[in-house]
Amino acid sequence: MDEALLRSLTPGVLGILVRRGADFAAAEDAVQDALVEAVRVWPADPPRDPKGWLVTVAWRRFLDAARADAARRRREDLVDEEPAPGPASSADDTLQLYFLCAHPSLTPSSAVALTLRAVGGLTTRQIAQAYLVPEATMAQRISRAKRTVSGVRFDQPGDVATVLRVLYLVFNEGYSGDVDLAAEAIRLTRQLAAAIDHPEVAGLLALMLLHHARRAARTAPDGSLVPLAEQDRSRWDTAMIAEGVGILQAALARDRLGEFQAQAAIAALHADARTAEETDWVQIVEWYDELIRLTGSPVVRLNRAVAVGEADGPRAGLAALAALDDSLPRHTAVSAYLHERDGDLATAARLYAEAARKAAHLAERDHLTRQAARLNARLS
Repeated sequence: MDEALLRSLTPGVLGILVRRGADFAAAEDAVQDALVEAVRVWPADPPRDPKGWLVTVAWRRFLDAARADAARRRREDLVDEEPAPGPASSADDTLQLYFLCAHPSLTPSSAVALTLRAVGGLTTRQIAQAYLVPEATMAQRISRAKRTVSGVRFDQPGDVATVLRVLYLVFNEGYSGDVDLAAEAIRLTRQLAAAIDHPEVAGLLALMLLHHARRAARTAPDGSLVPLAEQDRSRWDTAMIAEGVGILQAALARDRLGEFQAQAAIAALHADARTAEETDWVQIVEWYDELIRLTGSPVVRLNRAVAVGEADGPRAGLAALAALDDSLPRHTAVSAYLHERDGDLATAARLYAEAARKAAHLAERDHLTRQAARLNARLS
């Protein structure tokens, strides 16, 4: 295989797809698929016209992806903005596709990335942000995953844990990102809960419902973010909260604790507080301790530092934060918040401005910029 030839042909093929009407990001993905196919096919059957072959295959992949995206959007259109409680009323093949992409020949992280790209409709950049890795790294990971499953018969679907991870990341991107997939993730998780008696499936569904119940209060009329402590709790969906809590309680009663149940328990404690001041932060810290035991995640440790700052005071939170890598996403924003709570407004303002420059999403960047401006106005 002449890799130099492939590299030399790529810009021209990409340009042809863009001129035919493909947007640049979709064209890049289609060309990447064609290159993976070339690596698989050309050693045994080299084409007479390599560039023409790549253009044909890439364009077909682009059309296939466009049709799949249109079908996914039609499915989303069938879902109400606020998913109705109770079991899913109908099923389609989307959930089965999630299982098929979670193939045992892939590592769990690669299976999740491939599914998010191929079925969830997320861009490589969005997936990279969810995984906290550079976009180029994620592009290589997805390419390797496609190459691994190319030509493999999907008669060994993946496991539940990988599918749950995919659904969780799709929901998070839909809840806080640029693509609204939260309702679709809830719909599919309802289907999975109806099909599989598994406490972690129930835990994930409860977690989604408890977060989604607060969605209407998360943004102001101008689109700016409203922090949890400042949200109008009368706008929370109490029926959805009650459903989520009921599902969680039934799952916890089975005494098979997993990370999604622990996360849902934290969300339930927030939902149970009539005001921000009534939040049981001591219990939340205890649940974060359980979650750290289950996952060891540095992001969980970061969130725990916030909870410690609320339960034991901002200096205790800053001490917990000091033990963590300051390159963690949101580390700077958390530090700014805790310094503000501790009365160090100048440091907090500087850190808010720094955190805004690092923010991945526009709404988050705007919120942090506003926080910095608010403190600077107080200091002037």
